[in-house]
Amino acid sequence: MRVLLWGTYDTGKPRTRILRDGMRAAGIDVQEIHADVWRGVEDKSQVTGPGSRLRLALRWVAAYPRLLWRLARAPKADLLLVGYPGVVDACLASLMGRLRGIPVAWDVFISLYDTLVEDRNMLRPGSLAARCLRGFERRALRCVDLAFMDTAAHARRIESLFGLPAQSCGAVWVGAETAHFGPAGAAPPRAGDAPMQVLFYGQFIPLHGIPTIVEAARLLRDAPIEWTLIGRGQEAEKIRAMLASAPLPKLRWVAWVDYAKLRDWIAQADLCLGIFGASRKAASVIPNKVFQIVAAGRPLVTRDSPAIRELLLPAPGCVYLVPDADPGALADAVREHFDAGRWRQGVRCHAATLDAIGPKAVGEQFLQLVRQCLFRDGA
Repeated sequence: MRVLLWGTYDTGKPRTRILRDGMRAAGIDVQEIHADVWRGVEDKSQVTGPGSRLRLALRWVAAYPRLLWRLARAPKADLLLVGYPGVVDACLASLMGRLRGIPVAWDVFISLYDTLVEDRNMLRPGSLAARCLRGFERRALRCVDLAFMDTAAHARRIESLFGLPAQSCGAVWVGAETAHFGPAGAAPPRAGDAPMQVLFYGQFIPLHGIPTIVEAARLLRDAPIEWTLIGRGQEAEKIRAMLASAPLPKLRWVAWVDYAKLRDWIAQADLCLGIFGASRKAASVIPNKVFQIVAAGRPLVTRDSPAIRELLLPAPGCVYLVPDADPGALADAVREHFDAGRWRQGVRCHAATLDAIGPKAVGEQFLQLVRQCLFRDGA
């Protein structure tokens, strides 16, 4: 199969790199026509100020004439794939796909409307901007031959949110760059009086539930447990205010760590944290960090949800699933891990899951989805 990966997709996101590399590892001939408009933009919600937004918009719009010209002249592929983010790309690709007789698939990954309106509350539900965004995204979803998300739970949510036919949206896991993240092996043994190290890293957005983590740390403030938060983002000021009003000496906040160094932080942690947000989106996704923690073989505590149970089930000493937005439940899970004591000798987890989350496995999952939905004759 020959796939043409086309558009303004963000190669800074692990999702895009893993899917692209995974397709190639699965034997797919992948060609790319790409404009790197998102270079240097780590968190799109943090593009603030009219000048920055205008420069990004101009760079983005200016990329399309060349992208479309190259697509028109490219050898015909079996499939035209639009990467994330791709609301506008999907509409343009579907038009070109019809003209050239090429089916179009779109890796939606994250719904723009769901993120800005339902999850991050950056646009008021029912406002003109929110209605326009929802209508445009619904149009993009309906004009491609196949749209897919990161989990089956997320696919069902998008179908419901945009009024799509049941089971029309597919799912391909995010996976992890396993060559980089793992397996890290067991953490170094801890001395008898050493505190347990608990790690969270990621963007400070509502989906991650950072206030729940801070409150859990407060409940365990007298325990020999040290907490590290790595990240920045939308809720940073809220977290800063929480810590200023009632400081937690055993909690440290590192503004950011380079992607290449994350594995070292994970490897040194005795317990890693996933997400704890209460939104419907939070119940539908398995974020990058969870796959990376699994790849590194570290113990994990995260919110229980239909999505996470597609990948993991509770396992003493390795996987703790807790209710969303519940600091007490999170504190109980952390305390349970501490009291069990296995973390002092180091523990390696998730060995049976590792082969299912690497790039090749993701590529094979994509290939199976495309063949099932678009090429039932076995092309």
